[in-house]
Amino acid sequence: MTHPLDDLLARVPFAVLDGALASELENRGCDLNDALWSARVLAEQPTLIAQVHRDYFDAGADIGISASYQASLAGYAQAGIDAERARQLIAESATLLNQARQDYLAAHPDHTLPMLVAGSVGPYGAWLADGSEYVGNYTHDERTLKDFHRPRIAALLEEGVDILACETIPMLAEAQALTHLLEEEFPEATAWIAFSVRDDAHIADGTPIEECTVWLSQHPQIKAIGLNCTGMQHVEGMVKRLAAATTLPIVIYPNAGEHYDPTDKRWYPCETAQSLGSHASLVQRWYDAGARIIGGCCRTTPDDTRTVAKVRQALLGTEA
Repeated sequence: MTHPLDDLLARVPFAVLDGALASELENRGCDLNDALWSARVLAEQPTLIAQVHRDYFDAGADIGISASYQASLAGYAQAGIDAERARQLIAESATLLNQARQDYLAAHPDHTLPMLVAGSVGPYGAWLADGSEYVGNYTHDERTLKDFHRPRIAALLEEGVDILACETIPMLAEAQALTHLLEEEFPEATAWIAFSVRDDAHIADGTPIEECTVWLSQHPQIKAIGLNCTGMQHVEGMVKRLAAATTLPIVIYPNAGEHYDPTDKRWYPCETAQSLGSHASLVQRWYDAGARIIGGCCRTTPDDTRTVAKVRQALLGTEA
């Protein structure tokens, strides 16, 4: 049976991934200055999350990512939420995204391309809420990492996601732990691995991207490899390195061009990134370099998704 991602990519130049969730929630009035980040909104205002998902699908996204990046048993426990309720909230993140897809398809019966629901699996460092996911300076113990990720993965898969989005992963050891966990306990599941990176050649912990890519490419449950939550200035060079090292689809969803300071939890202008142009203006270059799943991360909006979709439509018109 063909995986829906393979089916989608066989029919389009590249798949359109959605954009930021947390910063879009902030745009709509949510205060996310909290260790739970968007996972707090999942508990308090789920209908708002559903609306953001629907807006991204309306903007042209083929793939939506659930609001489970910061949702973990450990994080919820620290906030006084018990394990059973935490599991329910993680599952609800997939339910909300599935419902948004169903609502979109009901409103657009002529839509023929596959639409995917991706379950977000944020790194261990995310629940620490100290910026560790951009450095990778936490435990490499595989058992600890598996124990942390297992409940969320199980909840997302039980709720029916098409693929797991293992994202903002800062170190190869965590990508390996996730891959081994899938192979040992969730053999029917598939995932992509998107790293946080320090430049256009190394992931956040300093490992060369080629080393990560060669290892991951040997494991059939990994359906795509790439990067997210990084500056636009690192994308094109990284994509070229990935394309030279693997035949797997390359997934990219960079930030909108600003720099995040995890100490004060604020965004600041990044002249290097912004000198390249807008996020949307770079899509063609990223596609030409080899990217096959393109979206946005922090500070991108449905308007950015709409522009990415227009670039693809222009390619389809050219290729038709």
